[in-house]
Amino acid sequence: MNEKPKVTKKVKSLGIVICFVAAVAIVGTYTLNNGEGSETKPKTTENNSGTEETEKTNAQELIIDNGEDDEEETEQPDTGTDAGSDEETESSDVNETSAEAVALQFSENSELLWPVSGQILMNYSMDKTVYFQTLDQYKYNPALIISGAEGDQVISGAAGLVKSIDVTAQTGTTVNLDLGSGYELLIGQLKEVPVNVGDYVEANTVIGYVSQPTKYYSEEGCNVYYEMRKDGLPIDPLEFVGE
Repeated sequence: MNEKPKVTKKVKSLGIVICFVAAVAIVGTYTLNNGEGSETKPKTTENNSGTEETEKTNAQELIIDNGEDDEEETEQPDTGTDAGSDEETESSDVNETSAEAVALQFSENSELLWPVSGQILMNYSMDKTVYFQTLDQYKYNPALIISGAEGDQVISGAAGLVKSIDVTAQTGTTVNLDLGSGYELLIGQLKEVPVNVGDYVEANTVIGYVSQPTKYYSEEGCNVYYEMRKDGLPIDPLEFVGE
C-alpha cells in the first residue's frame, strides 16, 4: 500500500522532463529557421537590385545608341531629297525653254519641208469630197496623201516638240508635232519611229520610215499621211510648202 505512490511520482517527473526537452527542441528549431530565413532574404534583395541596376544601364545604353542612329538616318534623306528636287527643277526649266523656243519659230509666214520623196496621190480637200479608191467612196480629205516606197526616210517638215505618237486603224503609226502658235503637224503611215514623246526635233530630222499602208489605203499603196492643223482645225499643208 505504501509503495504505489512512489511509482506514480517517478512517472510524473519523467513526463515533465520529456515535455521540457521537447519544448527546448521546438524553440531551438524555430530559432534556427528564423535565422536562416533572415539571412536568405537580404541575399535575394541584393540580387534583385543588382539585376534591376544592370537592366537600367543596358536600357540607357540602347536608348543612346538608337538616338544616334536616328539622327544619322534623318540627315541622309534630307540631303538626297534636296538634290532630287534641284535636278527635277532643272529638267523642268529645260523643257519649258524648249517649248518657248518652238512656240516662237512657226508662223503663217513659215515654210514646211516636203516629208518624203514622192508625188501627191490625194490632195487636201475640205470644201468638197474626193474619191477614195480603197474605200470606193467620196469623202473629205484633211491631209495630203503622198506616195513613198516602203522603208524611205520621213523627215520633220519643221522644228517642233513631239506631242504624241499614236497608232490608229486609218493612218497607222502617227507622229504629232507641236510647231507652236497653235500649229500642229501630223505625219502618219510610219514605222520604226526613233523619237519619243516630249522630244524636240529640228526641221529635216528623221522621225520614221514609210510602212506598209493600212487597209484604208491598200489600193493607193505605200504613202505618207501629211496633215496640218491650226488651233485644232485642218488646213492645207501646200500653203506652207516652199517652191
